Amino acid sequence: MSKVITDRKTDINQWYQDIVANAGLAEHSAVKGCMVIKPYGYAIWEKMQRALDEKFKATGHVNAYFPLFIPKSFLEKEEGHAEGFAKECAVVTHYRLKVDPEKKGSLMVDPESKLTEELIIRPTSETIIWNTYKNWIQSYRDLPLLINQWANVVRWEMRTKLFLRTAEFLWQEGHTAHATAEEAVDETVKMLGVYADFAENFMAVPVVRGVKTPNERFAGALDTYCIEAMLQDGKALQAGTSHFLGQNFAKAFDVKFAAKNGGMEYVWATSWGVSTRLMGALIMSHSDDNGLVLPPKLAPLHVVIVPIYKGSEGLEKISAVALQMKKSLEEKGLTVKYDDDDKFRPGHKFAEYEVKGVPVRIAIGERDLEKNLVEIARRDTLSKETISIDTAVEHVVALMDKIQQNLFLRASERTAQMTTQVNSYDEFKAVLDEKGGFVSAHWDGTSETEEKIKTETKATIRCIPLNNPEEEGKCIYSGKPSKQRVLFARAH
Repeated sequence: MSKVITDRKTDINQWYQDIVANAGLAEHSAVKGCMVIKPYGYAIWEKMQRALDEKFKATGHVNAYFPLFIPKSFLEKEEGHAEGFAKECAVVTHYRLKVDPEKKGSLMVDPESKLTEELIIRPTSETIIWNTYKNWIQSYRDLPLLINQWANVVRWEMRTKLFLRTAEFLWQEGHTAHATAEEAVDETVKMLGVYADFAENFMAVPVVRGVKTPNERFAGALDTYCIEAMLQDGKALQAGTSHFLGQNFAKAFDVKFAAKNGGMEYVWATSWGVSTRLMGALIMSHSDDNGLVLPPKLAPLHVVIVPIYKGSEGLEKISAVALQMKKSLEEKGLTVKYDDDDKFRPGHKFAEYEVKGVPVRIAIGERDLEKNLVEIARRDTLSKETISIDTAVEHVVALMDKIQQNLFLRASERTAQMTTQVNSYDEFKAVLDEKGGFVSAHWDGTSETEEKIKTETKATIRCIPLNNPEEEGKCIYSGKPSKQRVLFARAH
C-alpha cells in the first residue's frame, strides 16, 4: 500500500496531516485557510452532530437558523464583543460584480454597488440573535428561550491546520435567554456538563472542566466555562465553551421582559458551542503510527469483513457466511461492510481499513471456514484472535464496549502522566520545554502576570478547574500569595 504515515516521534505535525489525508477526512481547498471535509470525515462529524443534537433536545433546546450576514452596527453594540472579534472578521462591502470593460472575460467589483452598511460574515451569532430576541421576548411567560443553531462561521486565520484551526469551520451555537441570573448560570454549567459527557463517553477523550481567566474569556461574557483536553503532542485543546453573558447583550439590544412581580427587567443570557475542532481532538487523542483510531460510538463503519479466497467457489462459500454475519451484526445496531471487491488483495484492504480506524476487522479464509473459525482484529490494540463463527457476533458486539472503554482509559492515563505540579518558574519552563502537557502551578490572579508568562513561554492558563481545592502557595512568577493552583499549557 502506497499510503505512509509519518512516525509520531519523527514529526508529530506531519503525522497528523498524513492521517487526515490518508484516512480521507479532509483536504485544503482552493480558498486559502478553508478546507474540504471529505465524505468519510463528514460521516464522523454527522455522528457527532447527531449525538449532540439528541443531548440538546433532551435538555429542552430546539434548533433554529439565523442569517450568515451581520450588520457591522450590530457587532458594535456590545463593546467587549466588538473589540474581541474585530481582527478576525471577514467584511462584505459590495453586493454586485460587473464585466471589466478593459479586460475581456474578467469581472470587477461594481463601484456603484457599495453597501450603505458593511456586513460581517458570521464569526458568532450573539448580535444577530439578540436583535431577533427583542421581538420574541416581552414577558416572563416567554422565558426561558432555549435555542441552538447548527451553522458555519468565519474567523480569519493566517496560519491554519485542518480541523484544528481554519478560517471557516462548522459548529453549533446555543443561545438562551432567562429571567434570572441563577437560571442562566445553571444553564451555562449544565451545557458544560453536556459537552464533558459527550467528550468522555462518545469521543473517549478525558477533559478538565474549568472556568477561564478574565484574559481568556469570550468577548462579551461575564464568565466562560470550558472543557480542556490534552492531546498526544503535549498541547491542550479547548474542546468546548459555555458562556454566562449576564445582561450585556440584553442591554445592548434593549431586550426586556415584563417580570412576574411587575416592572420591566433585562433578560439574562448564555451562549455555548463546539465545532469541527472536535475532529482534531479525536484524531490527535487516539490515533497511532498506522493511522486513524476511532471510538466505536463515532465510527461511521464499525466492522469490515474481508474474504480470503482463491477462486469463485471459495468466495461463494465465504460470502454465504459473511453476509449472514453482516445481517446479524446490523440487527445488533452495528454498521458493517462486506468487502468482496476483487480489485484489491486482502493485505491492501487490511491496511486501508486500518488507516481509516475501523474498530473491528473480520477476516474469513477458506481454511478458517472449514474449521468454523474467523479471525477478528481490534484496531485499538492491533491484536488478533481466532473465534468460532457461532460466537463471533456476540464477541464483536461486546468488543465495541471494550474498545470504547480502552480508548478512554488509555487517554486518561496519558492525561494523568502529562499533568505535572510545579512550584518554581524554572521548573515550570523546564516542564513545558522537555515534557509538555498540563502544568499545575500557583498564580497570583493578576492579568499582568498571566500576560508575562504567556509572552515568555507561549503557555496560557487553560482553566481554573471547577471545584479546585484551596491551597496556600506562592505565584511561580511574582512570588505573591496564591490560594489555588491553575492549569497552564501550550495549546492549539
